[in-house]
Amino acid sequence: MRQVKLAIESWPLLERFVITGHTWTHCDVLIVSIIENGITGRGEATGVYYLDETADSMYRQAAGIEQQLQQGISREQLQSLLPVGGARNAIDCALWDLEAKRSGQSIFELTGISSSPVNTVNTVTIDTPEQMAQKAAAITAHQIKVKLDAEQPLQRMTAVCNARPDADIVVDVNEGWSFTQLVELAPQFKALGVKMIEQPLPRGEDDALEDYQSPIMLCADESCLDTSELQQAARRYQMVNIKLDKTGGLTEALNLARQAKDLGMTLMVGNMTGTSLAMAPAFVIAQLCDFIDLDGALFLAADRPNPMCYERGVVSGLTTQLWG
Repeated sequence: MRQVKLAIESWPLLERFVITGHTWTHCDVLIVSIIENGITGRGEATGVYYLDETADSMYRQAAGIEQQLQQGISREQLQSLLPVGGARNAIDCALWDLEAKRSGQSIFELTGISSSPVNTVNTVTIDTPEQMAQKAAAITAHQIKVKLDAEQPLQRMTAVCNARPDADIVVDVNEGWSFTQLVELAPQFKALGVKMIEQPLPRGEDDALEDYQSPIMLCADESCLDTSELQQAARRYQMVNIKLDKTGGLTEALNLARQAKDLGMTLMVGNMTGTSLAMAPAFVIAQLCDFIDLDGALFLAADRPNPMCYERGVVSGLTTQLWG
C-alpha cells in the first residue's frame, strides 16, 4: 500500500508578475508526495488559472482519488481518472519520480531522451515602456519574452527592442488582442525583429487565424491544452507551447510533443511559474523543443534545496536529489 501526502505551499514572488488581466504577488502550488517502500516521488503544480484552477481546487481533485493512488494505480490509469490540469500533473510527475527512484534510473534513461543544458527566455512582465526597457536591459540572457496586452503594445515593444538590440525577442499576449490588432501589429513587430507572437487572440475566438497568413510565427498556448486540441491548433498556429499543468503531466506532454512534431509544428515548452520542482519535468520536454521558457523559478523570492541552475539564460543541473 502506498502512502500519499498532499500539501499546499505558497511561495512569494520577488516582484509583481503582470500579464493580460492578471497580477500575481505569490505562487500557490499543490505538492503531491507518493511513498512506497521508503521511497518518495514528488510532483508540483500551479494549475491553469484561465480554467479557474487554484491550489485548493487541485487539492480537492487529488484527494478525490487518494484511495486509488494508495492502491497503486499506474500513470496510464491516472490519465482517465482525472481531466487535464494541475492535479493530474502533480500526481503524474510524482509517479514518474517514484518510478525513477525505485528503478535506479534517471528520468532521461526512463524516457530515452538525451539531456543537455538549454537556453531559456527571461521574461519581462507588463509595465510602462520605460520600466520594461530597464528590465530588458538588466537581463543577462540572450533570449527575452515580453508580456503584452492591448495597451501600448507597439510603444512597449519598441522600447524593449531598442534597449536590447542584441537579444532574440518573442512576445506573449495571453489572449489580449483582437484580430484587428494582430493584423495591424504583426508586420510592425516583424520589422522590429520579433521572432514569434504567442497566443494573440482569446481561446475559442481564434478561428480567423485559419485564413490568416501571418508575417511572423504564431504560437498556441491557451488554445492548445493537450493532444485533443492539437489538430485544430495546427490549422491556426505554427508553434505550440507545451505546459505540464495544461497537459496534466509529463506523460501527456510527451505525447503532445511527438504528435506536434509529426505535424511539422515548432515546439516550445513553458511554465505556470513555480519552484524548480515544477521546472524539472518540463526540462525533460525542453530537450525536444526549439523555444524554451523555464524561468518561472527566477520570479520566486526563494527556491527549493537542490534547485535547477540558471546562469545567463542557460538552465541545467537537474539532479535526482530534486526530481527524476
